[in-house]
Amino acid sequence: MKLQVLVSAVNENAVDLAERMNLESDAIIINQTDYFDYEELKHKNRRIQCFALAERGVGLSRNNALLRAEGDIVLFSDEDIVYDAGYEKAVLDAFEAHPEADFLLFNMRVGQARATYYTKKFHRVHIWNAGRYPTYSFAVRREKLHAANVTFSLLFGGGAKYSNGEDSLFLKDCLKYGLKVYAIPIEIGQERERESTWFQGYTDKFFIDRGVLYHFLYGALAYPMAVRFIAAHGKVMCEEIPKKNALALMKKGIRSVEGL
Repeated sequence: MKLQVLVSAVNENAVDLAERMNLESDAIIINQTDYFDYEELKHKNRRIQCFALAERGVGLSRNNALLRAEGDIVLFSDEDIVYDAGYEKAVLDAFEAHPEADFLLFNMRVGQARATYYTKKFHRVHIWNAGRYPTYSFAVRREKLHAANVTFSLLFGGGAKYSNGEDSLFLKDCLKYGLKVYAIPIEIGQERERESTWFQGYTDKFFIDRGVLYHFLYGALAYPMAVRFIAAHGKVMCEEIPKKNALALMKKGIRSVEGL
């Protein structure tokens, strides 16, 4: 099998980025810039394709990469990921060992503030435990993904109207179609700490956007899930905005897109 890394980046130099990320496999870099261009290079004897596109939006960027992908396995990534030596073999070996899996979620070392998950035991992922995995953990059999006709939302994520959530929606759509998703306790790299492109604190917009996301994730259960979210995370997230107000903002977000 062939692995291809699909990288979403902003204003990067392709040569520098391939070196910094330690890319050891074929890759497609979608570079969000102010111009259109294409270049192809060899890095560690692997093919790196870089498309410079005068567009913004992480969902659009990932979709552009996916449309051009040719690898049997595609591994989604960002410009701040640094892969461990041997990651290509680790990913391909995992798919060889688990032919039942269409989609594998790998571990990545991240700062404590960003650590939403860490898989210690191989297990099946379902809709009720799918909301905490970031896109850079996603590795998928490309043909299965194309058959499902699943793409990333253009409403959520960096450069889009609403904040993060495109990863959860993508995973939900894959599960809804019937792809078999598993989390696997294999580390393949780390995330470099940097300033977030979307997170500006636990503001009114943060909670409204989270309400919008919950509408698309949970439908009629959006409000109960919002209550659960505030109960679970309010101690950290509601230091400036009281829990009652934060829940009201989430409800406002839910109502703003009802009927869509």
